[in-house]
Amino acid sequence: MSHKNILRIVSSITLLLLLVGLVAKTKFKLFNFVSPTPKFSEIGLIKAVARVNKTEEQIAFANNQFGFELFNNVFNPERGQNVFISPTSIALALAMTYNGAEGETQKAMASTLHLDELSLQEINVSYQKLQQNWQKTDSPVQLSLANSLWAKEGVSFKHKFLKNNREYYSAQITNLDFANPGAKNIINSWVKKATQGKIKRIVDNLNPDNILLLINAIYFKGNWANQFDKNLTKSRSFYLSDNFSKPHPFMSQTGEYSYYENERFQAVSLPYEGDRLSMYIFLPNEESDLATFSQQLNLQNWQQWMKQFRPTEGGIKIPRFQLEYDVVLNPALTALGMGIVFEDKRADFSGMTSHSVLIDRIKHKTFVEVNEEGTEAAGVTSVGISTTSVNLAKPFEMIVNRPFFCAIGDDRTGTILFMGSILNPL
Repeated sequence: MSHKNILRIVSSITLLLLLVGLVAKTKFKLFNFVSPTPKFSEIGLIKAVARVNKTEEQIAFANNQFGFELFNNVFNPERGQNVFISPTSIALALAMTYNGAEGETQKAMASTLHLDELSLQEINVSYQKLQQNWQKTDSPVQLSLANSLWAKEGVSFKHKFLKNNREYYSAQITNLDFANPGAKNIINSWVKKATQGKIKRIVDNLNPDNILLLINAIYFKGNWANQFDKNLTKSRSFYLSDNFSKPHPFMSQTGEYSYYENERFQAVSLPYEGDRLSMYIFLPNEESDLATFSQQLNLQNWQQWMKQFRPTEGGIKIPRFQLEYDVVLNPALTALGMGIVFEDKRADFSGMTSHSVLIDRIKHKTFVEVNEEGTEAAGVTSVGISTTSVNLAKPFEMIVNRPFFCAIGDDRTGTILFMGSILNPL
């Protein structure tokens, strides 16, 4: 089959976690589309929101909006690097930190996280309910979240700050001798356990000025509602660009899927067991590319897109992949208006401690594996506190044979947990 005849594909996953991957510009037609079933209305991420109260809905929307903005700051198609983040993990770590912010620092964090209209109490209670909701044991998928605070021995912290993190985020609070070389190993052991061994380390070194680390860890493992047949997995060309390709294993399947196509992209939803979580994959049309598509990623567009998916017969071919990603978020969060938290003499965390402190680094690590059985994903975020110093009449075919955008999210609450761009599946 010639390069020009290869179909373009988009596949996206919505799970309690939300991945997001992007697709680079190509020159081939992707899939054919069957007329939607009129009776099918809204899917997961929209109709689920009606089941939560207004404040929890605001939190879910705020997380998603923050996630898209952060993703667009981190993603740079010119670097040719896969990107995979967990907006939920990052938001939870920052929410714990927010409990110690005051004055202009608090305002800047609230604005960046889109929490301006909510009180601290409303934020804490809503995050508490969302975490409890996500970790219900009756789900066939495994989803766990863990929070921890690692405090330097001899440094005092405000009672309310510690109480809120313990009560609303179930945070494990531990005092450590940061001067002990083994302290980082204790923290990393907690991270490894919380992510089922998928992320083994978040702390490389503890600096003399470090007095506190706030960490969130999230782990997800779910099987597809309809698993792929391993016997149908074949090597195909994955196009890294218009002129370069590499052989890569592709999973194949046919059936009825939630599908959406417009003049800019094609998209499909693949549910996990239990039908609460799904993966969504988006592929820009041949006239577009990942950079252009990412500019359309915002809360308003996402909500409108989710309303347009319809059950449609078709076939999909998706690359099997596994990747690890890590990033320091200081530059991205500064670009989003939160730079004050990193500035000496300006950062105000007087609700956390009587010492003059700032955030020295926010580090984020993720892992994801997508195969015939399902998806396994994990994310860790650490916040380090330091002292100052078009429709066709035949079934569609989706072949994800080039860089793509994917997302994993919760269809019930509407929260996006992971998002990333897969430019080179490994």
